[in-house]
Amino acid sequence: MIFLELFWTFFQIGAVSFGGGYAMLPLIREQVLSHGWLTEEEILNMIAVSESTPGPLSVNLATFIGSAQVGILGSLLATLGVVLPSFIIILLIAAVIRNFMQYKGVQAFLGGVRPCVIAMILGTAVTLFISTLLGVEDAEVSVDTKGLIILGILIAVGFGAKKLLKKKLSPIIMILISAGLGMVMYSIG
Repeated sequence: MIFLELFWTFFQIGAVSFGGGYAMLPLIREQVLSHGWLTEEEILNMIAVSESTPGPLSVNLATFIGSAQVGILGSLLATLGVVLPSFIIILLIAAVIRNFMQYKGVQAFLGGVRPCVIAMILGTAVTLFISTLLGVEDAEVSVDTKGLIILGILIAVGFGAKKLLKKKLSPIIMILISAGLGMVMYSIG
């Protein structure tokens, strides 16, 4: 039963999410918490791992969550569920409508969806910031000082590199710096 539930949950997420992995985050978080599959902290850890590994965020999350629940078959079903709707939609669009974007109705639809996607991404970012760095859960506040220090160092490194090197650091380098800082900061008692 959990296998079908994983597939169906991620299929629904994939079917109603516009805007990619970041736009799916609120839906994934809500569904995973409501099913009791993971805790808030486990979701945040999986998001961090998903961001640090190659591939689309939502696919990585579905794979990790499915695997955490029932192993390899769970990861395959959750991943298939999240990608199948997009695959079917794109296949239909490619097969049926060649110049899809020329229609004013399509342009109007996408124009209306974009602000919603941006709001969902920003809402998730604010929620993750408040939950992770400020430790706000259920009206209880506990500031993650080490997390805020790491964030400050990353901001300083980013600005410093832009000023000194006249270019932004690669996201890969920033992730590696962040991981190194996390290992150092969180291993210190």
